[in-house]
Amino acid sequence: MVSWTRIILTVCLGVALWAIATMMARADIRIIASPGGEVAPFLKLFEKVRASGERVVIDGPCLSACTLVLSVVPEDRICVTKRAVLGFHAARSIDQRGHLYAEPEASELVLQAYPDPVRVWIERRGGLTSRLLLLRGRELKAMYPSCR
Repeated sequence: MVSWTRIILTVCLGVALWAIATMMARADIRIIASPGGEVAPFLKLFEKVRASGERVVIDGPCLSACTLVLSVVPEDRICVTKRAVLGFHAARSIDQRGHLYAEPEASELVLQAYPDPVRVWIERRGGLTSRLLLLRGRELKAMYPSCR
């Protein structure tokens, strides 16, 4: 005959193991150093991260297309470390001959997609231009929580 104590302990152990497995399955995505690149692969990656429910830890430079994480992943799932740096610039493309050219319409779309505090910060510094704007330190921590 099985005792109620044994059944209760077995159920409690099962619940505890399930909770540990759930926590382990939900790992953080850590951005240590990203120079950016083409927009499409970053959008695909960040869409997957958003769907996964995982948290994004920005722990180093996140430049150019990498900053699209701010537009795709919910703000409450993004945190920053003291090493975090976000770098913003205007959208640009390269033609078949290797010449770089501005994409003002794309720049405006990207700017409007950023969360309000980030967009306002960029606009106060002249908007998205060819110059790289770096958001870090106190200004960044005023917008996103520190990672624990």
